[in-house]
Amino acid sequence: MEDKIKFEMEFPIHASPQLLYQYISTPSGLSEWFAENVNSRGELFKFIWDGAEEQAKLVSKKSGERVKFRWLDDEDTNYYFEMRIQVDEITKDVSVMITDFAEEDEVDEAKMLWDNQITDLKQVLGSA
Repeated sequence: MEDKIKFEMEFPIHASPQLLYQYISTPSGLSEWFAENVNSRGELFKFIWDGAEEQAKLVSKKSGERVKFRWLDDEDTNYYFEMRIQVDEITKDVSVMITDFAEEDEVDEAKMLWDNQITDLKQVLGSA
């Protein structure tokens, strides 16, 4: 298996960190922008897109700050995706920091996917 490449992205968002956290950490919040439908049973999250299902385990979270998921088909690896809320101490600007992994020839595509997802999130939050 080819090693995946870690990449990070930053998206400024005009929303309170508390509200933002609801959208990145709860099944109802995630189903508003990340997937068509999201269900969870404990740490197991099921994401549904166009009838296709992907399952991820919530590996860690810090309330109001970040969530980290690992896709179940990547369970034996160190790959994960993380959504972190960052607030600039001086300006109080809020950003969502994305950390993810993709195969070398799929990094651009993965970044475009995140761009689209975060655009949807901004529309839901009314900060587009």
